[in-house]
Amino acid sequence: MDTSYVILAIVVILALGFDFINGFHDTANAIATTVSTRALKPRVAILLAATMNLLGALTFTGVAKTIGGKVADPLTLEHGVQIVIAALISAILWNLLTWALGIPSSSSHTLIGSLAGAVISAEGFDGINVSGFTSIVQGLILSPIIAFSIGFVVMWIFKVIFANQSPHQLNKGFRSGQILTAALQSFAHGTNDAQKAMGIIVFALMAADVQQTDSVPLWVKLSAAIAMALGTSIGGMRIIKTMGTKIFKIEPINGFAADITSFGVIMTATLTKFPVSSTHVITSAILGVGSAKRFSSVKWGVAGKIVVSWIITIPISMVVAAGVYQLIKWLFL
Repeated sequence: MDTSYVILAIVVILALGFDFINGFHDTANAIATTVSTRALKPRVAILLAATMNLLGALTFTGVAKTIGGKVADPLTLEHGVQIVIAALISAILWNLLTWALGIPSSSSHTLIGSLAGAVISAEGFDGINVSGFTSIVQGLILSPIIAFSIGFVVMWIFKVIFANQSPHQLNKGFRSGQILTAALQSFAHGTNDAQKAMGIIVFALMAADVQQTDSVPLWVKLSAAIAMALGTSIGGMRIIKTMGTKIFKIEPINGFAADITSFGVIMTATLTKFPVSSTHVITSAILGVGSAKRFSSVKWGVAGKIVVSWIITIPISMVVAAGVYQLIKWLFL
């Protein structure tokens, strides 16, 4: 068998492994509020999320094309496939570490940072498409700010509208509504996050001269969607505990407000073909909702630790990926 196809097979396996990990790492964010308010039992919520993630992943491809060509031009890279391998190893290591620690870190940030770090390690800064990379990073930075702001406004409106309602009846109604918002949020997660693995596979296929365009083959769509759905089926109770209980005490009305906010922001990003971090969007929406409920109710110390993990993810991923690429170069190139 041609060595190039063996290397490509390694890329596909690593990309699907990343997608699988993303499933149990990031999807926990999508159902955290629903589980914490007991709108759904964990097993039912995870099954719902897995199904909706699968549907979402099969529906869109715009984000995959962005990942596949905006960070760098795969057709101009001398060792593009090896670059992708280094990026995926780095992203997988960071995801596993943050999952083990229960930190809702961003799979998007670590993948983008890892890809950029591996490209720079191989080609120097000239290998980076600066405008494309910058636009992606801007989207990743702006989306949580937007989610926080919208979450705050939505919760403030809910407080005004339902100020005189019975808390018991209010919670009962919004707990039922959370089943819908959990499904919508999981669908949105699939439309954006699963496409990142698709994009990295397309990047490798173009770098290996297997295809010349950024179109996403059907087998790539199906394999990435299934990998994420399988990962989701495992769940992520560590992340759910952090998101659902450690930021502030979430009630059904708060969970509904956060979920509908996250769905709107993530779907807007998908429709405009921008990769965003579902982790950052969902966490920021929860923080915005909590601030509107009562500013002092938010455990800002926990929130601060989460934000620190966001800030360090891209630079750490770049350094790790650069190191992994140099190791691959020393051993095989």
